[in-house]
Amino acid sequence: MIKEAILLAGGLGTRLRSAVPELPKCLAPVRGRPFIAYVTDYFRRQGIEKFIFALGYKSDYFDDFFRETFPDGGYAVSLEEEPLGTGGAIRQACSVATGKTVLILNGDTFFRIGLAALSDFHEEKRADCSLCLRPMTDFDRFGVVELDNEARVTRFREKQYYREGLINGGVYALDREAFLRAELPRIFSFEKDYLEPAVGQGRAGDRAAGYRGRRLFGLVQEKYFIDIGIPEDYRRVQEEFKELS
Repeated sequence: MIKEAILLAGGLGTRLRSAVPELPKCLAPVRGRPFIAYVTDYFRRQGIEKFIFALGYKSDYFDDFFRETFPDGGYAVSLEEEPLGTGGAIRQACSVATGKTVLILNGDTFFRIGLAALSDFHEEKRADCSLCLRPMTDFDRFGVVELDNEARVTRFREKQYYREGLINGGVYALDREAFLRAELPRIFSFEKDYLEPAVGQGRAGDRAAGYRGRRLFGLVQEKYFIDIGIPEDYRRVQEEFKELS
């Protein structure tokens, strides 16, 4: 069972700045609590015992959140001295974790996946990375992930309008040891430079570097999902989180 989670919380949140001008977007208040508190509460109930917060932008703004939400500890901080991209942030935070497998979460997204099901799936597939995917209809904010009949990821399709498809929910089970062994730059995108090259869609030279040997699988979970990256969805979450406050 996965016991550690890396939570990416260092983004600039430029699209949400009109609604929340001062705070990092994952600290945006939702019914009197920071959005990220709902995420950590849920995954603690799912079995996560330690959270590693990958911070950068306005990291000092998290001090009150830590005091209120983690009065007895159970967390660590991985602080970027410069922006490292999602991949670089995860790689740095992986050095703080200790387990073989770590859960990766995005601080501005809440996808209520079943952690036990993801942990079992990841182990059964002997995956380097297992993506949590959600079915969606009539959307254009997200790309689409395609799977074969063994649930292996075969393609990432670009953002455009889709009538239906599986979106990447931004929750991953990651083989930490294999990830740290991978030859990757210090600053890189987890999605563009780690995930996409594994299915032959990466940048020039990726095939020669052996990227296609990575085992990427997708677990479909039709659970509650919201990404507060834009003001419209931030307003929507205020109503939808009534039952969680």
